[in-house]
Amino acid sequence: MICNSVKQGVECFFMNKTGCQFNGGACHAIIEQCNGCQKVKEFPTGNYCLIFPEPSVKWRTGEMHHGHTYCQGPGSGTGES
Repeated sequence: MICNSVKQGVECFFMNKTGCQFNGGACHAIIEQCNGCQKVKEFPTGNYCLIFPEPSVKWRTGEMHHGHTYCQGPGSGTGES
């Protein structure tokens, strides 16, 4: 369904007729390590990852994977894995 929470207008797995079913009822904004990643999009409510609803959890191992691309940290953008 289409998000009607923080990422309005974006197709979202967690959205249903009663609202966002993600932990806390909404996606979480990006963290510093996400800056420069092409999966980040700006919304009126802040900057959010289009892939992960809670980016800080995915960064606990030190890098974030998006299929064949990954983010390495601030200003580094993405690279091939």
